Amino acid sequence: MFADKCNVPPAFWRGLERAGLPPEALLRQARLPATLHLNPQAPVTTAQFFALWRAIEQLLPEPGLGLGLIAKLETAVYPPSVLAAFYARDYRDGLARLARFKHLCTPEQLLSDETDGECRVIVKWLYATEPAPAIATHVSFATVIELGRRGSGRHLSPQRVELAHAKADGEVFERYFDCPIRYETAFDVLVLKSADLDRPFPGHNPELLELLTPALASGLQTIQAHDSIGEQVKSVLKRSLPSGRPDVSQVARDLGMSERSLQRRITQEGTTFRNLLAQSRQELGRRLLSVPDTSINEVAYLLGYQDVNAFHRAFREWEGMPPARWRDLQASAQVDA
Repeated sequence: MFADKCNVPPAFWRGLERAGLPPEALLRQARLPATLHLNPQAPVTTAQFFALWRAIEQLLPEPGLGLGLIAKLETAVYPPSVLAAFYARDYRDGLARLARFKHLCTPEQLLSDETDGECRVIVKWLYATEPAPAIATHVSFATVIELGRRGSGRHLSPQRVELAHAKADGEVFERYFDCPIRYETAFDVLVLKSADLDRPFPGHNPELLELLTPALASGLQTIQAHDSIGEQVKSVLKRSLPSGRPDVSQVARDLGMSERSLQRRITQEGTTFRNLLAQSRQELGRRLLSVPDTSINEVAYLLGYQDVNAFHRAFREWEGMPPARWRDLQASAQVDA
């Protein structure tokens, strides 16, 4: 399990500048620190990462923009966590390396499942409490496609692509993927041909991989070592609350540990499962109330409350005022800013 933080690589900012979007304008639109692009070691959360992509969609509303950004990005400027995959033995090995190390530069997890001659690839945002912007998924899928095409030296096409959003204007998606595309599906899925995964990479460089792999593995261990169990628990709770009030045994299963081990680690950090549940509801409640179109009743439901009055009582304890009043004050503060 990883912490909800990653570093935005310099290639991200260079690609946007090439598309005509200065980092300063993007950060202003996303309401993030104005100097974030100047420090490649400055971490961002999943919510901040999504804010960047939503701001890009607003400032550059072009169909298929994410595909174009990746297609035009030179292989050499990829961060090491992605670049290592291009020196793999074959497409399958490259995909495995990409999935293993991609979290070093984006807060996502690539999952693949190979059956009946097909390999289904999906993107899982471990700490997301809202749907990922469509452009973020496009970039993830395009990165996988570019890995296969550039690594093998062939114009490989997926078996098919399934996209949850409505069909976009233009033919940019059909041209890029060069395969059947289904829109308005339940999930975003990239389906590769298993036979293509056996394609060798002529640029395979085992000596370079021997140098890169230990350093990347060490980077992952560092991220995991600094991740507190409390933050891991809150991440699971925020994802699970809309389905009801999750208990400690359910959270333990999601984290891949026994209930006893989880309780022990929570105690070692000086807190309790009950406190973490309250913190999760408070943090998620603030975020949901910041969305003007979300009703108070809907927020209560998404936080796992069956009774809206119980949510009102809890919110008064957290913030010292009713949720509607808190929302009004936040809206006024944004206008004044």
